[in-house]
Amino acid sequence: MATFGNYSVHSKDCTPLNRPAMPQSLTIRKIEGKPGQVYYPLQLNDVPKPVPGPGELLVKIHAAALNHRDFFIRQHLYPGISFTNPLLCDGCQTASSLLNKLVILTPCLGWESDVDGPEDVTKYAMIGSSERTPLGAAQDYILVREEEVALCPSHLSPVEGAALPLVGLTGWRAFVTKSGNAKAGRNILVTGIGGGVALQVLQIGVAMGANIYVTSGNEAKIEKAVRLGAKGGFNYKSEGGEKKLQKMLPSGRPYLDAVIDGAGGDIVPKASRILKQGGVICCYGMTVAPKLDFPMVAVLKQIDLRGSSAGSRSELKAFLEFVGENKIRPVISRTVKGLDNIDAINGLFEDMKFGKQFGKLIIEVDPTLSGAKL
Repeated sequence: MATFGNYSVHSKDCTPLNRPAMPQSLTIRKIEGKPGQVYYPLQLNDVPKPVPGPGELLVKIHAAALNHRDFFIRQHLYPGISFTNPLLCDGCQTASSLLNKLVILTPCLGWESDVDGPEDVTKYAMIGSSERTPLGAAQDYILVREEEVALCPSHLSPVEGAALPLVGLTGWRAFVTKSGNAKAGRNILVTGIGGGVALQVLQIGVAMGANIYVTSGNEAKIEKAVRLGAKGGFNYKSEGGEKKLQKMLPSGRPYLDAVIDGAGGDIVPKASRILKQGGVICCYGMTVAPKLDFPMVAVLKQIDLRGSSAGSRSELKAFLEFVGENKIRPVISRTVKGLDNIDAINGLFEDMKFGKQFGKLIIEVDPTLSGAKL
């Protein structure tokens, strides 16, 4: 163990301290390496229990979820990363000052309700290993402003609540706010099924009565999506996937209305072949390539490309209300128990690296409460 100021830093094989257990946080440790080549190790820290001030809530975190953002942070492929502030932007916890109610962290700070984007981009920040805010979900306790939490839908456990915030908010904004096609009977293609955002869009769309179609490089994931309500899908690694999809579309509406995409790459030329005139491609991420090919055929077909990201507090509230009304349960791929379970947490990151997951990857920060409804 080494001590740095108020923090005691442990390796994964440290021996217990001869004193009452302190709250812990999980950060990344800086090592030398170029962005994209480095892979920062996880580091467990003993930290003081925070004391709330005026307008602040002290919340005890029960479960926290990984996102691709965290994998990118460990490779220094994300701007403004911090080596002292805790990882993860998704968390579900109880707030004693709210009668021990289960609440969900707002993953983005400084964005109230403007549909165009944060009201003041200089105050906008996403929590978790960020230089812009000390907040992060990978810790036992966290202090937040009262307005930066939302009530968890009452039918969900803490693990399920932790699976919702960033992917649900991102999916809601891309599909409901931005695409203009979150309606019954619309034909929607969701790429990369198995990822958290794609699964949330699938669940939202099914609940709204839309016809959701999916892509994946894994046939088993397509089959699982169909069991969740998707109308069909195709393996993007196979030839002629777009033609296969076209045959699945209803005869009375033989085209796509919109594509909700998190991959980028060549999605525009491929999707343009089966999108309607004036169809929409809403892109919330670019995991395949950081650029999009926008050919002339898309211009002539009046294809509308819309960028999207996470969203506002009002969008998160609307999403959570929808989840509660429709009794949606997020898909959980795998959980591990304890912030100090470093090997197992690294295993979750490996699942993400190789695309093994179907649903969210969760750390049960407090295993005694995280798996059951309060």
